[in-house]
Amino acid sequence: MTLFGNTAVVGFGRMGGGIAQVIAQSGRNVTVLESDSGRVDAGFAAVREFLDAGIARGKVTEARRDEVLGRIRGTTAVEELADAELVIEAATERRDVKRAIFADVAAVVSPNSVVVTNTSALSVSDLATAIPQPQRFAGLHFFNPAQLMRVVEIVKGLATSPEVIDSLVQFVVEIGKDPVPVKDRPGFLVNRLLMPYLNDAIQELDDELATAEDIDVAIRLGLGYKLGPFELLDLIGLDVHEHATRSAYDATLDAAFAPPPLLQAMVAAGKLGNKSGGGFREAVQS
Repeated sequence: MTLFGNTAVVGFGRMGGGIAQVIAQSGRNVTVLESDSGRVDAGFAAVREFLDAGIARGKVTEARRDEVLGRIRGTTAVEELADAELVIEAATERRDVKRAIFADVAAVVSPNSVVVTNTSALSVSDLATAIPQPQRFAGLHFFNPAQLMRVVEIVKGLATSPEVIDSLVQFVVEIGKDPVPVKDRPGFLVNRLLMPYLNDAIQELDDELATAEDIDVAIRLGLGYKLGPFELLDLIGLDVHEHATRSAYDATLDAAFAPPPLLQAMVAAGKLGNKSGGGFREAVQS
């Protein structure tokens, strides 16, 4: 019997669409909830574009693309999630928005359904208080792009039951990913290590230790990383990193998480990375 054979994802943006695609590729049906039909259409277009790129590289067949897309159903009505055994929230990183979503979801799904958040920065234990039976709530943190990144952090909140964690570990394995159970701490595991590293790189750039391009080259060649820090920042979005590191700083008051002044200035100027057409690699060196 397939675990969580009927799943739902809330949010059809970059992360939500990637997660939905991964789940559909595992043979499961997935319903994706968005706020309006335009966002649903945009989500389908993005998933199709990703799969079409796989076809162009010879990695995906047209039949496989159509099969995956056929397993995804979009909706704007939360009631359509009523049969979901697992609901994965992948909406914007705002506490109030997420808590409102969880309250709406909990009102329509079974009391036995597992509800999880893909948050990278907010407290899982805090978000769990938005629903009845918080023992069925956990973090399920995918990394971008979800279709390609294998690691998934499984975050145990203070109230999360061991049975829910065990089921999520099994689910992550079944969808072809590598589960890493972690405690509910600011940044969890990966981002807790990543954020100070990226902040240090930004400060070194601001101190004119080297150019962004040269720092990236040094890290890639010297440490064997696939991407340098500024290539990575431009990919994930400077605003996303600024929000995550600020949230971690507010929770810990650890100076290692404090957003560097240059990062704050870049975000204020709208230089957010690849998605805005300019980030550290383009904007700082031009």
